Amino acid sequence: MSEGVARRTWTFLTNHGHVLVCLAEDPGIRGRDIAARVGITERAAQSIIADLVAEGYVTRTRVGRRNRYEIHPDAPLRHPIERGHSVGEVLVSLSLPPGPATGTAPRKQRHPAADTATAQNGANRHDQRPSGPPNRNR
Repeated sequence: MSEGVARRTWTFLTNHGHVLVCLAEDPGIRGRDIAARVGITERAAQSIIADLVAEGYVTRTRVGRRNRYEIHPDAPLRHPIERGHSVGEVLVSLSLPPGPATGTAPRKQRHPAADTATAQNGANRHDQRPSGPPNRNR
């Protein structure tokens, strides 16, 4: 390619696939975090999640002010070429095996005490605000 010519970029997975991977890695991920990771708008991320829910690939459950997502690994892929394969097979091939209880694959193991503390006070690291007097200069 000559210099100054923009090179087309593409990926093997669609944005729907990328969103599914995000949900598999973190079932409690926020839409804005999905959008940032995939490189799409928050509105596009929510639209893709709605597609995945409507087609039965994902179940969305409200937990407090947040959503939690459960992937259905036995759901078949949509394209006729891939029809004999499931979403779970794709996740396994990406080293994201669906867990037996939730159908998701959390990336990090958390200490149970951290989950208990979060559940008791209803906060997480994104919701916490610094204590002290408000900064009036903003």
